[in-house]
Amino acid sequence: MAGAELHQDPAAFSLLDPEVQECPYPFYASVRQQCPVYRLPENGFYLVSRYDDLKRVLRDTSTFSNAVGLARDAAVGDLMPSITRMYKERGWQPQPTLQRTDPPAHTRYRRPIARTFTARRVQSMRNAIAASVDALIEDFPDSGVTDFVSSFAVPLPCGVIADQFGVPREDVPKLKLWSDALMDSFSMMMTPERELEVAELLLEFQQYFARAFEERIRAPADDMLSDLVRIEAGEQPMSMNELLDMMSQLLTGGNDTTTGALAEGALLLATYPEVQRRLRTEPELVDNFVEEVLRLESPVQGLMRVTTRDVELGGTMIPSGSVVIARYGSANRDESHFPNPDFFDADRAEAKEHLAFGMGPHFCPGAMLARAEMQIAFRNLLAQLGSIELAAPQPTLAHHRSLLHRRLKALPIRYQTL
Repeated sequence: MAGAELHQDPAAFSLLDPEVQECPYPFYASVRQQCPVYRLPENGFYLVSRYDDLKRVLRDTSTFSNAVGLARDAAVGDLMPSITRMYKERGWQPQPTLQRTDPPAHTRYRRPIARTFTARRVQSMRNAIAASVDALIEDFPDSGVTDFVSSFAVPLPCGVIADQFGVPREDVPKLKLWSDALMDSFSMMMTPERELEVAELLLEFQQYFARAFEERIRAPADDMLSDLVRIEAGEQPMSMNELLDMMSQLLTGGNDTTTGALAEGALLLATYPEVQRRLRTEPELVDNFVEEVLRLESPVQGLMRVTTRDVELGGTMIPSGSVVIARYGSANRDESHFPNPDFFDADRAEAKEHLAFGMGPHFCPGAMLARAEMQIAFRNLLAQLGSIELAAPQPTLAHHRSLLHRRLKALPIRYQTL
């Protein structure tokens, strides 16, 4: 990164600008250098950019609360009040659960998830994941060109999470449609027209999973939905509103973020052919490669918190009731913690110290599964494909617009089959 970029005034950027969202890293660098806790002029949110400050935010849920909804809505406004009526009349009003609460309430929602994402269960899934990976590679076109996003990065995690939910694989296209709608609802970049369309899709999502939960209550199975409705000693059953809010988070967290990370990893392989060659001869390095992908191109660029009191952070006084964006994408490139942070280094010793999965009570419960999918995917891709190259100029690649997430729309690759 050029030195001039490091010293640009943060006010020269806007995080709502599509060009800045496409490549936010010069903005992050300028904020870290000049104002590590930066108040975004567009909406008044406070962006936390440095690694150590971010760790403090993630650990201190009593000061930096996840119950951010009302403060966020007050800042950006309710664009479509009719949507609230739609949920009340035709579905279930979302009720804050896993990511939107703090301990001790959060513990009630975290406990059933812990029953699902155990090390033993993830280990037992590895053969099935490998079989899915191999089947997707087998289906790559004979032409030697494919869109990696649609042919691999989307169907792999979407199929895996469908199996975990216990829903038919033929319903994967529906899951993807609903997942995209949920991601748009979190993006804070929707038009009113898209917001209405998303609301209709999410009502479909609610009705589908409400029926599925009712089936599991009558006849439990060995799947995640049954884990959520199973009541153990000392536990209270969740309402349908709570169950559906949990599912909205599990669906996006279980597939979309992994889709984003898989696509970014493939892009890095195509960009660095020498890394490809080395990983083929030293597959034991794939695990660290995965961590470096997550550090360098965090699929969740940031998540929101709200301050419960006046607090000083990074030399800035943040008033009580302010929305804070914990910016993982910036902290994971903090030069004070990661030497030469914008450089992709598959051997980076501190790669696993990234914050892509968060930290503290809200550490991503599916981190083990996401890592397993990525590790298996890249090992098998490298073992079965002789080369992975870009089939389109890199400047033409684009990400979905989002204030919080980073997802490639498409990744055309050219490959040879071994």
